Amino acid sequence: MSQDDNPVTPGVRFLRARAISFTPRPYPYEERGGTAASSRALGVPEHAVVKTLVVRTERERGLLVLMHGDRELSLKTLARTLGARSALMCGEQEAGRLTGYLFGGTSPFGTKTVLPVLVERSIFDLPRIFINGGKRGFLVEMDPADLRRAFPLTEIDAAL
Repeated sequence: MSQDDNPVTPGVRFLRARAISFTPRPYPYEERGGTAASSRALGVPEHAVVKTLVVRTERERGLLVLMHGDRELSLKTLARTLGARSALMCGEQEAGRLTGYLFGGTSPFGTKTVLPVLVERSIFDLPRIFINGGKRGFLVEMDPADLRRAFPLTEIDAAL
């Protein structure tokens, strides 16, 4: 796939509009492969692949959680961190309605609805991250510090 063949998604438009540098990293999408499949296909550590999770609480109809691909989210710990009674993963339809993206292709950039963004603090310790660019089989490689330039965010400790 040449540079010109890379998709121009709402996420790509979002990054370009903010002059945030990124490298397109397409890979063969594997249904239900998750971050393990993308890291294997790109030859990068799964810890550097950042997954975008769409979650809701009784106070927030939706929020994005960015975390290392090799970690699991504890909804109970997340709720406690947020001072909420509970946190639930949004279903595929609800997540799609909020973000405008398909499951497996959810990017935190250029979402249909502006949502609060929580980022696992240790992501900023990595030299480069690989995060969904807005399409299945399409990550963008970037400096994690640029997440702070992209949108207001809240840093959280690992919600394991």
